[in-house]
Amino acid sequence: MKNKRKDNMEQTNKSTSKTRGLRELSHFLILSFSHFLIFSCASIGTPDGGPYDEKPPKVVECSPANKGTNVDNKKINILFNEFIKMENASEKVVVSPPQIEMPNIRAVGKRVKIDLYDSLQANTTYTVDFSDAIVDNNEGNPLGKYTYSFSTGATIDTMEVSGTVLNAENLEPVKGILVGLHPADTTYHDSLFQTRPLMRVARTNGSGQFTVKGVRPGSYRAFALQDMDGNYRFNQKSEVLAFDTTVCVTSQRPDIRPDTVWLDTATIQKIRMVPYIHYYPDNIVLRSFLEAGQDKHRLKEERKTPESFTLFFTAPQDSLPIIKGFGFDADSVLIPEPSEHNDTITYWITDTLVSYPDTLAFSLTYLDTDTLGVDQWRTDTLEMVAKETHAKLEKERLKNSEEWLKDREKSLKKGRAINPNEENPYEVTYMTIQTAPNGGIAPDQNVTFTFSEPIARVDTSRIQFLMKVDSLFVPAPYLFTPVEGQVRQWRLYAEWEPQGQYKLVADSITFLGVLGHYAKSMSQEFRVRSLDEFGSIFIHLTHVNPADSADYIVQLLDKSDKPVAQMVANKDGRADFFYLKGGDYYMRLIVDRNRNGRWDTGEYRSGTAPEEVYYFPQPIPLKAKFEIEQDWDHLSIPLTKQKPKAITKQKADKEKTVKDKNRQREEEKKKGNARMRK
Repeated sequence: MKNKRKDNMEQTNKSTSKTRGLRELSHFLILSFSHFLIFSCASIGTPDGGPYDEKPPKVVECSPANKGTNVDNKKINILFNEFIKMENASEKVVVSPPQIEMPNIRAVGKRVKIDLYDSLQANTTYTVDFSDAIVDNNEGNPLGKYTYSFSTGATIDTMEVSGTVLNAENLEPVKGILVGLHPADTTYHDSLFQTRPLMRVARTNGSGQFTVKGVRPGSYRAFALQDMDGNYRFNQKSEVLAFDTTVCVTSQRPDIRPDTVWLDTATIQKIRMVPYIHYYPDNIVLRSFLEAGQDKHRLKEERKTPESFTLFFTAPQDSLPIIKGFGFDADSVLIPEPSEHNDTITYWITDTLVSYPDTLAFSLTYLDTDTLGVDQWRTDTLEMVAKETHAKLEKERLKNSEEWLKDREKSLKKGRAINPNEENPYEVTYMTIQTAPNGGIAPDQNVTFTFSEPIARVDTSRIQFLMKVDSLFVPAPYLFTPVEGQVRQWRLYAEWEPQGQYKLVADSITFLGVLGHYAKSMSQEFRVRSLDEFGSIFIHLTHVNPADSADYIVQLLDKSDKPVAQMVANKDGRADFFYLKGGDYYMRLIVDRNRNGRWDTGEYRSGTAPEEVYYFPQPIPLKAKFEIEQDWDHLSIPLTKQKPKAITKQKADKEKTVKDKNRQREEEKKKGNARMRK
């Protein structure tokens, strides 16, 4: 027992000694780490792990070889000197000729692997254009624009065709649209774009620019297509397209271009001239458009209130649909309020016996496009329930009315002064009226009144229109008429005098709506601005042929690219704009070939191009009391350089560059050292 106790004591002593040693070692490590932190904080700079990698990845090997010939392998491997990744590959990587079955293109470690599934065409050059999608995996340093190519024949095609795609209506660059070529064979021109896939393809960048590569020498026509079904053919009306009737012939010549070598981000070290092969044509302009006559379908319908409902269609309708009410006469009960192209139509229900029931049932007959693209009459049965029923609205009205009466009673008890003639706003429903904006009107501006429901009657005998003479308002001549094609708008016409003050007075039964509501009595004043508040712009189109059968529509635009004024230039090419507020104006010109007063789109089958549109390339700054005379030759500048950047919504893609992190870190260290010295 004594020996056993002794052994236990020795074991305990050993354990205690071991624990003490571990504790001392732990204290030593903590103390050492603390000293390290202290001295690290006291020193200038921190361990940075070496310089950042600022070198872009490089291609080490390609299998099959880049620009190789007689290739029959559909599996492609591109090896790089470091790990890489692809950014926005689905948008930027394009295979040409176009592949009907989508190829599998992915980044795996240091490789890009490509699997082509379509059969390889004989004697054909294949290109895989990566644009700037390839970057290194760590720092995102871009490889730059890179294209891999090979040929299944004995030679490889190297010609290129370049240009820009612009929206035909507003000259906006079109990003991401497919651009392709077809041989300039007049035998197939009328239907080639609709029956055969594009031969070579590319895709536009943020500036609308494209380059079709690997082109065989020859003559071609260029097309653009927003390919909805991936068959590289124009076969749907909903596809945006562009075509150029001009035949382009490929060519090339040696050329040189400047290449800037930077010492740092702010200092140019030198500019060297680099030789290269210049491919033509390089300035094709395709104007994209959506054809008229889009497929017609009923999109949706809604009934927010019991007194009205709205029908929505996918495309303009040639005529209003036919409605047959179940239990009511639609022709006498419904008042339609269509949009400009009949694609949105609101119907007002004038009979309370029809609008009060929760459900409104009727048959709707309208033009609908079938699977063959032919417009056919179709009849649907609709049952529409209002989101806000009469019962719910009445309950809310009573509740609000009671609360108004309670608040009024509380005010009386507290001795507050109230108007004894004040009406309960929830007792009677009135129409609302919107008129001219605050701030006055121009001398050539008439005032539009917009009512909250269609107008059944206006008693003009109850309207007084007055002009302020000295300090009194006296009667003045005026005209108050409905706006053509609008069931809720009337317009006030008068001989407005600059700096004049006018007033329109109407009592409470002047305006009656189709739902039986009156508008409240009103007294609306109008101030006409002084001539000193306006300027004028006089435009002279210098490239207009008086014998031309087209009209030239000149539009003044605001900074949102929206028209604020327009007029047709006279035979001498003049368009004069008066009573303009000060500010920057932009200009657009529409060559109205059919003289219908608006821009018209094109049609591929008939070869009809969209009507031409031009922009004045810079803003016109106008000050009050100033007159500006501006000559404009709309053909003197290429279309791609016309639209001012300030009103161009589609901005260019941000160029990928190497991130200069090492220089930035050195500058931060220098700043830190300077702070420490202070």
